Amino acid sequence: MPQTTPTQTSNTRRNLVVGAGLLGLAGVGAYFLMPSSAKSIRIGVGQPLSGPLAALGKDMLQGAQLAAEQINKAGGVKVGDKRIPIEIFSADDKADAKAGEAAAQQLVSRQVLAAIAHLNSGVSIAAAPIYAKAGVVQLAISTKPQYTQLGLPTTLRLVANDDMQALALAQFAREKLGAKRIVTLHDGTPYGKGLIDAVANSLIRSGTGAIAQQVVDDKTTDFKAAVAAFVQAKPDLLITTVADFQVEALIQQLSAAGLPDLPVLGSDTIKTPRLQSAELGNRALYASTPIVAAQEFLGGKEFLAAYRERFGGEPYYAAHYAFDAVHLVADALSRNGNLDRTKLLERLKTFEGNAPVTSMMRMNEDGEQRSGAVGIYQMRKGQWELTVRSGRW
Repeated sequence: MPQTTPTQTSNTRRNLVVGAGLLGLAGVGAYFLMPSSAKSIRIGVGQPLSGPLAALGKDMLQGAQLAAEQINKAGGVKVGDKRIPIEIFSADDKADAKAGEAAAQQLVSRQVLAAIAHLNSGVSIAAAPIYAKAGVVQLAISTKPQYTQLGLPTTLRLVANDDMQALALAQFAREKLGAKRIVTLHDGTPYGKGLIDAVANSLIRSGTGAIAQQVVDDKTTDFKAAVAAFVQAKPDLLITTVADFQVEALIQQLSAAGLPDLPVLGSDTIKTPRLQSAELGNRALYASTPIVAAQEFLGGKEFLAAYRERFGGEPYYAAHYAFDAVHLVADALSRNGNLDRTKLLERLKTFEGNAPVTSMMRMNEDGEQRSGAVGIYQMRKGQWELTVRSGRW
């Protein structure tokens, strides 16, 4: 997922330096052991709860809340000879690096054992040293590879990273769509630019390459200059990493400028319900994503029924991944028989725990998801339909 502020660049440089000094902290068991008298297991959720991406962040929060409520209804997490309820604490990162640091500090001050944080790659990277210093396991749905390459032991990823997504986008564009004249559009954020750069490099290696690249900011819905450049380039495909609300405006402006049939291949930022009512005409709209829809899993039916009953509607993005993350942490703590943060981290990196919806959620020692895959979906009659999915692009 994208980061939304230019402040991320300086933050990342500083955090990489700080992170190098944190490597030894995870072994200080006493520091990370929660009191045996703890009345609840505290899990933080740091997501954008306001702004253009609020629907995605709130969806993650609701998934975590639903899991906690179900576990508590069943008596709580069995830790040794006790049953302890889960308590969810949320913090609004506003899809902004500095706000993400503040959100991380807020969650750490609440003494959370783990944090489902964050949505945006740049925010996850900025906040990572704060969680690491406190020994808090960070479970992010962010996809930029750098997140797990900071040298911090606590950075774990819930889905496949952008190395795989870039290969999927490039291969699909080249082999499935037969694109020869490709233009690209990104928002200049660590996620958006990083993913487009990786796609472009993959295309170049295959002998294709993009013929024009345009950059906008992460909040604009005015694509006049970019669209004018695309008209001149006469492309047969547009690959973009901007968000759903931006693509909604973009496709209207492409049509108005004389490109009503130009296929658009987007990333995981557009595979949301928002574009299901978009006027596409003859335009093909695709989205790559490491987020597999809940209904595509065997455990999805029960989750969706519970989600609809609890929140009165459909999940918007990846609530089931947050749901599974809470169950995963609960399972790890139960197997450990204690609330030691260090032992929790060790367990999460070495076991295949309880993930009711996705069935399997297992991290490598480097924090990457072993079972990650990327799918390409196409919008057909107002619904996202799977075209192809693979874990080996």
